[in-house]
Amino acid sequence: QVQLVESGGGLVQPGGSLRLSCAASGPTFSSYSIGWFRQAPGKEREFVAVISRSGSITHYADFVKGRFTISRDNAINTVYLQMHSLKPEDTAIYYCAADTAYGYLASEYDYWGQGTQVTVSS
Repeated sequence: QVQLVESGGGLVQPGGSLRLSCAASGPTFSSYSIGWFRQAPGKEREFVAVISRSGSITHYADFVKGRFTISRDNAINTVYLQMHSLKPEDTAIYYCAADTAYGYLASEYDYWGQGTQVTVSS
């Protein structure tokens, strides 16, 4: 079992950057693929990015390609989501999630953090 805690959200102007962190507890962090998802008010939760257990494989939603980068440091049980060129439509609660499989669907993930709010506004 793994517990996840997101941090790093906040208010940023359009075009700005933020780095989100997902800190995990438990000795088996490297056994999990980690995904980032987001949910805007009135919308369904959507896939943003995923990273494999070793960090060697990543995938991104089309709407963040070239702007967001997912990475992980298994030595400190942390996954990052570096976000650049932020747009107002990126405003949402961002969640990290863990699963032993590698996937893009929220329903596939067993463990979730509480989320961190990202607001992009001038």
